[in-house]
Parts: sequence; structure tokens; C-alpha cells
Amino acid sequence: MAANTIEQYAISLKIEKIKEMLLLEDYSLTKIASLMDYSSVSHLSHQFKMVTGLPASHFKKLRSIRRKTIQSL
Repeated sequence: MAANTIEQYAISLKIEKIKEMLLLEDYSLTKIASLMDYSSVSHLSHQFKMVTGLPASHFKKLRSIRRKTIQSL
């Protein structure tokens, strides 16, 4: 989503923060929705998919793929 309005820009910033939380923290989508003032996980998930093209749950799975264990280094 291109940030054409202030609202779209604010949503883009929220989604970037959510991406960071999904990749770097071990928060559930419920916890993230609460922290980011979404009315529901469904609303967060819908908005996340509209902006990124990926479901938030799929994006969260990328966390385990990105992390390398010390043995694999």
C-alpha cells in the first residue's frame, strides 16, 4: 500500500512495528493486537495482509526460518 494519505502512512508505520514484533519478539498476535490498539486480531490480520500481501501468521513463521542455531554457524 503506497502511503497516499496520513492515515495510510500511519497504518504503514504500525505494520512495520508489527513486523518487527513478529520477527524479534515472542508475542502472540493477540498480544500484538492489544499493544498496537487494534480492536481485534481479525482486524490486525486483515490490515496486515492488505499491506504486506502475507498473512501475519505466515510472517511470524519466518522468525524460525531466519534464526540460525549456533551449531549451524
